[in-house]
Amino acid sequence: MGGSPLASPGATRALLEAYGLATKHSLGQNFLVNNRVIEKIEDLAELAPTNRVLEVGPGIGTLTLALLAEAGHVVSVEMDRELEPVLSAHAAAHPNFSYLMGDALRVPAEKIAEAAGGEPDVLVANLPYNVAATVILRYLQEMGSLRRLVVMVQAEVADRICASSGNRTYGAYTAKLALLARVTGRFEVGPGNFMPPPHVNSAVVRMDRAPLVAPELVGPVSAVIDAAFAQRRKTIRNSMSASGYDKGELDAAFAACGISPTCRAETLAPEDFVRLSEALTHTNS
Repeated sequence: MGGSPLASPGATRALLEAYGLATKHSLGQNFLVNNRVIEKIEDLAELAPTNRVLEVGPGIGTLTLALLAEAGHVVSVEMDRELEPVLSAHAAAHPNFSYLMGDALRVPAEKIAEAAGGEPDVLVANLPYNVAATVILRYLQEMGSLRRLVVMVQAEVADRICASSGNRTYGAYTAKLALLARVTGRFEVGPGNFMPPPHVNSAVVRMDRAPLVAPELVGPVSAVIDAAFAQRRKTIRNSMSASGYDKGELDAAFAACGISPTCRAETLAPEDFVRLSEALTHTNS
């Protein structure tokens, strides 16, 4: 059975006291104290000794210790420098663990790969909720070696990740994620599983890389998605023209791919945005 020796209120409290630490609300620190949740994360992640795992926001290393028992190597990126002594102690005890102190949105992918002894192929993390959505999209876009992600996020963010077209939570973020990956698992995690309990519900989501387009087309299609959702109460034609697209070229592209210019962006599936982007490229060429 997997799990972590730190996944209990007593063990977490003892470690925090030993290092003179306190939780920092500004960094979204809520420590996971339920081993069953850790085990469910491990089940979703399906780790093997061949995997190099990237973890963002390890905190005191509760999830980290569980990952180290199953993966070939774990590299964690942590922003709170007061946690460095704890992570250093874990690194001393586990030769397959390395860590980087810094902002996960700014640490270069090459530096992460260097610390991991190669490019990570799985991201598993209890993400800081204030940057979770941005972290997920950034690493999917910039780290092509990642084959799957298993992430704990605020339930509201999980709803956006998992939404389908026509749903009120479906937006530009959902569509851009869908260019790169598909959701293959989810389970809910209540506030009582953390210390201190957060004021929101959480969920763990698994995404597997399943690209809809070639890597060089992610940028152009994402730009179309952003323009389509820029003024989501307007028709897609008006929203995109307000973002700088020529109305004549838009009309030709809509006609070419059978999209109504009077529809709204949230009614279109990610595949529709891919077709629209291709049509606009042909119209301009």
